[in-house]
Amino acid sequence: MSSAASAQPGRIRVLKEGIRKPSDQAVGPVVYWMFRDQRLRDNWALIHAVDEANKANTPVAVAFNLFDQFLGARARQLGFMLKGLRQLHRQIESLQIPFFLLQGDATVTIPNFINECGASLLVTDFSPLREIRRCKDEIGKTTSDSLTIHEVDAHNVVPIWAASDKLEYSARTLRGRINKLLPDYLIEFPELQPPTKEWTWSMDEAIDWDSLINNVVRKGAEVPEIDWCEPGEDGAREVLMGGQDGFLMKRLKSYSTDRNNPLKPKALSCLSPYLHFGQISAQRCALEARKVRKTYPQAVDSFLEELIVRRELADNFCYYQPHYDSLKGAWEWARKTLMDHASDKRDHIYSLEQLEKGQTADPLWNASQLEMVHHGKMHGFMRMYWAKKILEWTRGPEEALSISIYLNDKICMYRAV
Repeated sequence: MSSAASAQPGRIRVLKEGIRKPSDQAVGPVVYWMFRDQRLRDNWALIHAVDEANKANTPVAVAFNLFDQFLGARARQLGFMLKGLRQLHRQIESLQIPFFLLQGDATVTIPNFINECGASLLVTDFSPLREIRRCKDEIGKTTSDSLTIHEVDAHNVVPIWAASDKLEYSARTLRGRINKLLPDYLIEFPELQPPTKEWTWSMDEAIDWDSLINNVVRKGAEVPEIDWCEPGEDGAREVLMGGQDGFLMKRLKSYSTDRNNPLKPKALSCLSPYLHFGQISAQRCALEARKVRKTYPQAVDSFLEELIVRRELADNFCYYQPHYDSLKGAWEWARKTLMDHASDKRDHIYSLEQLEKGQTADPLWNASQLEMVHHGKMHGFMRMYWAKKILEWTRGPEEALSISIYLNDKICMYRAV
């Protein structure tokens, strides 16, 4: 274990500094608003929240808000997420850390929860997305002046703001920055300490996970659940390093040579859903991979490039490019090329329905699309081809981008971001 007792200061940002209360007044509890990093183990935000609570001799709790847009999601993604949270709930309360599930607009539910329990510190996960950042800004404005808000990047190995302070052009420009900081941030996690003070405030209703999950699965049945990945931290650990078919134990050796071969899907890690929902830490995956580097150096290096540099490049893009989901976010040369060819004659124009059902004249594209429809994933090597053909088969680049995002977010187990 690391000798550090808490998260490194560079991983934490103060979004709001609360006004300190007089020393003779009790310090309110700490609330960890969990949303992107849905796990108990290897979670820097949770480690920080418990550490701050214990230093202040005050209770700590975890709150998860089920956003309104979550409620409109399909069974495939939402069922997976909720089943993982159900497992997390059982595990975290065994450590005497209460877990609260809120539902609705977070700009309302989170401030209400903070006010009712009298929290002095709100710890939040980091997200590069506009909606989440706006939500945090609003929460900072509508909560008491005495509330402090800390944001912790528990998702990236190197915190997004530490890796770079600007939009990076490519993996090449980000790679050196990240590698330079890996000795500081790619470290073993400290042990999560139990809270020293008991939480006494409670909500009236217990969480009925079975009813919630059944309702979600029924309403989102248009995109049914898949059975190739078991939700939750335990399932994620098994996929990473399980003795039966774990990636590092059984499949890593062929990663560097076969990961771009769609005919050999078992060469891939299959960790993407778990990383997307934060059910496993990318840092844990990297730490365990480094332990076997002497045996498979090329495979481990290739895996770490994808796991760290390429993943964090995506976060860098979304964080520093406000138009990350529109053509305005493309580099100028790319926009020019797209617009120069926007009116080119298309051999085929397909509707959204035809594309979604894999009803094109291209059997390879259809197979890739239908793999996502039925299995919630597409081989990484086919994604570029898939998106390029949508550009070729629609009326223009704006429509192509819109359809690509829609199809990915509707049926894929891990969304475009």
